[in-house]
Amino acid sequence: MTISATHRIHRLDGRRVAVHDLTPDAPAGAPVVLLCHAAPGSGAFDPDPEATAARGIRLISFDRPGYGGSDPVGDGAFATVDGAADDAAALLETILEPGATAAVAGWSAGGRVALALAARRPDLVSRVAVIGTPAPDEDVHWIPEEHRAGIEALRDAPAAVAHEALGAAFAPVLAALSGDARFGLVGIDEADGPVLAEPGVADRLRAMLDEALAQGGAGLVADIAGYTLRPWGFDPADVKASVLLSYGSADHIGQAHGLWWHRALPDARLDVVDGAGHLVVVPRWKALLAFLCREAV
Repeated sequence: MTISATHRIHRLDGRRVAVHDLTPDAPAGAPVVLLCHAAPGSGAFDPDPEATAARGIRLISFDRPGYGGSDPVGDGAFATVDGAADDAAALLETILEPGATAAVAGWSAGGRVALALAARRPDLVSRVAVIGTPAPDEDVHWIPEEHRAGIEALRDAPAAVAHEALGAAFAPVLAALSGDARFGLVGIDEADGPVLAEPGVADRLRAMLDEALAQGGAGLVADIAGYTLRPWGFDPADVKASVLLSYGSADHIGQAHGLWWHRALPDARLDVVDGAGHLVVVPRWKALLAFLCREAV
């Protein structure tokens, strides 16, 4: 089980952002790694606590608006990718010494936030790991056809209207799911069976989803509205940090997405793990940390 300490930082708009210190016993001066969570998700998830502890890092994360202990965005506002990146920057500014940097990882939807942070605040970011993150849907389709028309219909809608419509669409889905059936919300499927069977993995995912859905579907709805209806707020060409892209060959968000990012980013390497699904973040976490801590992998 991951043991973490949680506190909140306050943003200029009055929102409280929940911060998870996933290695509260890390030594003073330990290298900082920021992990940006999936959708739905929360900052309570450590992909592999043993690998994290062995690396001797300080692993931190945070809940995006409406997830876990973080306040939702205000009425009339979208929870955008660049907004989440700005929350991440504010968090790092409270932790890092002046002039210091952190390594940043993002799993699934969190990869966009990690890249946006690196593009917008290169002064805070040393290296980036992107794990199973979708490319823009207009370039590599991943939004299901049955949902695309509904999203397009909301393209110019105000935030309140979009959130109400998406909330109504997702409410029966969330109400019908319980227990491990919720894993599918994160994109986990049969390809992830061997990883799920490893000790502690399913328990950590259950705890993450409990946190993620503590406010119902507020976080998920805000996330989807933000990354499908609003610009992501960064140009991949502005990411100057070295990036490791890690994807599973059996993931529905697989190699084609990694290739798109590989072409779009100035300094990126693509790692495709044979047979892995969307939970590729778990078996690859040790290698990802090695990269983030500037070792050859």
